[in-house]
Amino acid sequence: MVWRRYDMRHECQEILPGLLLGPFVVSKSLEALTNLQITHIVCIRDAKEAFSVKPRYPERFQYLVLDVEDNEEQNLIRLFPAANQFITSALAQGGRVLVHCNGGISLSPAFVIMFVMQHHRISWEDALHMVQNRRYCISPNGGFLTQIKEYESIYRANLAVAQYPGAQRNVRRKREDDDEEVGGREDKRPLIDVTSSHDANAMET
Repeated sequence: MVWRRYDMRHECQEILPGLLLGPFVVSKSLEALTNLQITHIVCIRDAKEAFSVKPRYPERFQYLVLDVEDNEEQNLIRLFPAANQFITSALAQGGRVLVHCNGGISLSPAFVIMFVMQHHRISWEDALHMVQNRRYCISPNGGFLTQIKEYESIYRANLAVAQYPGAQRNVRRKREDDDEEVGGREDKRPLIDVTSSHDANAMET
């Protein structure tokens, strides 16, 4: 069992249908990628690793490369929308996506957890457990976990706004109507005064 667990660190696991998470070593094997029917690859790497962690088969697969730093100060939330769009588009086309960093332990799992959380509209804890149950060795650093927690509030707020677009339009329309009504009253007042003054002068003449 111990040896099996060790081997899992060097393999990839399917987290959601069509979404796989693993280490860089998997992305180097054309045979493995072909057997897994991978069509898209998200390559997440520390900038210092760019010379070795890079797309190996750009003519065979569609790649998204994200240069990040594997430390607690790295802003993942700012980079996540690009990964989210790439993965969502690939899955919608019936593709299969491999998300990897160097070891598949901290960086790439953080992105996958955020994707799972938003995709299933679940809490960060449930998303973490879902991913960890499929790839037991993941361990996002403390800074990444903090951002994963923060992202739950962000995606839920965006979801709430998306669910009530009509209410926003009604508020905006009411404000526009109020502005027009106020403007109309201001326009009519001087017209009455000017006309009255002009008629009076004409009568005196």
